[in-house]
Amino acid sequence: MNIGILCYPTHGGSGVVATELGAALAERGHNIHIISYAVPFRFQTYRSNLSYHEVEVSAYPLFKYPPYDLAMAGTIMEVAESSGLDILHAHYAIPHAISGILAREMLRNGRPEAKLVTTLHGTDITIIGQQRVYKRVTTFGIENSDRVTCVSNELRTRTLGLLECEPEHIEVIPNFVDIKRFQPGCCPEKRRELGRPEEKIILHVSNFREVKRPRDMINAFSHVLKKMPARLALVGDGPELMACKELVEKLGLRKSVSFIGTYDAIWELLPQADLFYLPSEYESFGLAALEAMACGTPVVATHTGGLPEVVTSGVNGLLVPVGDVQVHADAMLELLGDDAKRARFGVAARDAAVERFSLDKILPQWEQLYERTLKD
Repeated sequence: MNIGILCYPTHGGSGVVATELGAALAERGHNIHIISYAVPFRFQTYRSNLSYHEVEVSAYPLFKYPPYDLAMAGTIMEVAESSGLDILHAHYAIPHAISGILAREMLRNGRPEAKLVTTLHGTDITIIGQQRVYKRVTTFGIENSDRVTCVSNELRTRTLGLLECEPEHIEVIPNFVDIKRFQPGCCPEKRRELGRPEEKIILHVSNFREVKRPRDMINAFSHVLKKMPARLALVGDGPELMACKELVEKLGLRKSVSFIGTYDAIWELLPQADLFYLPSEYESFGLAALEAMACGTPVVATHTGGLPEVVTSGVNGLLVPVGDVQVHADAMLELLGDDAKRARFGVAARDAAVERFSLDKILPQWEQLYERTLKD
């Protein structure tokens, strides 16, 4: 199949899944075209049947905001005309599904029409889709897609509750993890770079948006630090990062909190952590938690969104209420203070990642969905 994948290139779950799905499909012999405004950060391996096409957004004085969605539609059209596309796979309803629909309309009298698959990742429903001006546009994008998928059952239920969509039009294919890349035991020399031998290492990875509640994380960590030597390693960048640094200074935690910044090879750091902490207000799936689990690192995360579909509380991690930092601290102390329990949870976390979310389990679901879509 010739497949065009429309995605954002930034650090985040949707870009990771889109790019790694494209790479895996290329390995299976499909012709994959990644279409985005910059090279996605996980786009690392060259193959003759895996290519990147830049969406060039021109600054023009007439436009206060350059029309990225129109530039995307034009690029899709160019790729379809030059290479032929059987499937357009849009990651996010807005703007990518809308751009795909527009490109398909422009191509209607030319090449055979490509089928449009749209994957909803969360914010296109929980934030954008709830805004009055975008709600009908999001619904339009979903209704005019040939197939729609959600990354979790919870997101599917939320989508059906917010938008006027037919239930049979939306199915669930969960996110996946490359268990060969993300595995226990990788890069043990990185451990000493994260913290001192006597410190328990708590790792967090995110884009530091408000929905991730990163200040809760620092407040909870301050309680942990009162009970044992520990280090909080924060990976990523985003709008809340400066507020986090200010809170660290205010609480006197500078010597125990490391701000690492963005780090693409996150599979090198995850196995070094004693636990992974995700205190989000909402997660449609929780890909960062899954990647930690694949590395044998147990998770303390909030009981919200699709996280309970990934983390089984009391087995491979602990789920805690959103916003209750004392409960968060107690959960972390429960695992950090019991090496045997933490090791048992780590093994169970790896097993869950392998058995339920490995690339080998999920990739055939995508191929089958594409094939069904082409037959309709």
